Amino acid sequence: MRHMALTYVVTGANSGLGFATTKALTDRGGHVVMGVRDEKKGRAAQARLEKGSSEVRVVDLADLESVRAFAAGIERVDVLVNNAGVMAPPPTLSAQGFEVQFAVNHLAHFALTGLLLDRITDRVVTVSSVLHRKGRLRFDDLNAARGNQAYNQSKLANAVFGIELDRRLRASGQKIRSVLAHPGYAVTNLQAGVQEGLYRTLLLRLGNPILAVPAEQGARPTVFAATEPGVQGGQFIGPSGLGEMRGAPGVITPAPAASDPENGRRLWAVSEEMTGVRPGLGDPAAR
Repeated sequence: MRHMALTYVVTGANSGLGFATTKALTDRGGHVVMGVRDEKKGRAAQARLEKGSSEVRVVDLADLESVRAFAAGIERVDVLVNNAGVMAPPPTLSAQGFEVQFAVNHLAHFALTGLLLDRITDRVVTVSSVLHRKGRLRFDDLNAARGNQAYNQSKLANAVFGIELDRRLRASGQKIRSVLAHPGYAVTNLQAGVQEGLYRTLLLRLGNPILAVPAEQGARPTVFAATEPGVQGGQFIGPSGLGEMRGAPGVITPAPAASDPENGRRLWAVSEEMTGVRPGLGDPAAR
């Protein structure tokens, strides 16, 4: 009997870390549903893949209605990779009126995970950032942060969500794993959306040439988190080198704020309220 290839759903799959992740997964024989905002760019990226199989499907993560439509079209998924993101763009709101970085980087992936939960067979991988360590969740006004502060907040939200999802999956007795990953410091077109100014100049002209690794290397922790059989729920996979900037994938320790159960409960509740998606996983502390 022929073994069926694993099906992966990867958001932001047409460029940067998303494309590098998609290529690594298809090279391993996987089937990847490429979640992309622009179908033309998605098709062009798909044409660059050499092995495995893939399909292109459009999803605008800045619009929760688009996320719902995308999820409704997914029949089977073994591994969901919540990868796509935006970084320090000019002040922008999502279709539902939320600060766009929090909306795209966290809320859309919270909603997508919840909508697909009954079809996921193996694991959810949520891509955070080393900058989650600099983030702070402004529960009094999650839309207030701007620029790189909002980016750091959204990446902390990714980490809090991934760990809280693991808690709730374990408490409900499900075998699905929730795993976190971050790329270290990688060169991607995520940075092309950064608002003009000193931060963009330092990032693109100084930081990238000196410190950054190529997207293919930056994707290694995500691919490891998505494919290694021994990865456990709740683990955070990142580069093992100095400052978690580069190096072979390894298990890292998240910032204390990421593993704080109270942050997890509060973020889960507000995410359900903002997205209207309720994954059906109760609070373990309420049992």
